[in-house]
Amino acid sequence: MSVQGLTSEATGGAPVIVRSCERAVVTAYRELRDCGTVDIQAFHACTTLYRIHHPEASISEARRLVAEWIDHHVVRKASGPTPGCECD
Repeated sequence: MSVQGLTSEATGGAPVIVRSCERAVVTAYRELRDCGTVDIQAFHACTTLYRIHHPEASISEARRLVAEWIDHHVVRKASGPTPGCECD
């Protein structure tokens, strides 16, 4: 597996999200949007999901990270590293 957000030959060049909380948030957001959930509701659900992984995080921190991850992975479809927590 590669460094967070970078491509990996093991996945055929697809971006790899190493952080489990980031992967959970991005996957949940995509799946909620795919089934018709409006953006703001999907965002709030993913913020809650992040806080389940990190109950120590403030709501402001959770919103900031979730917004950055959605923008990075879903909106811009970027493959570089992202800021975030230190979990794996």
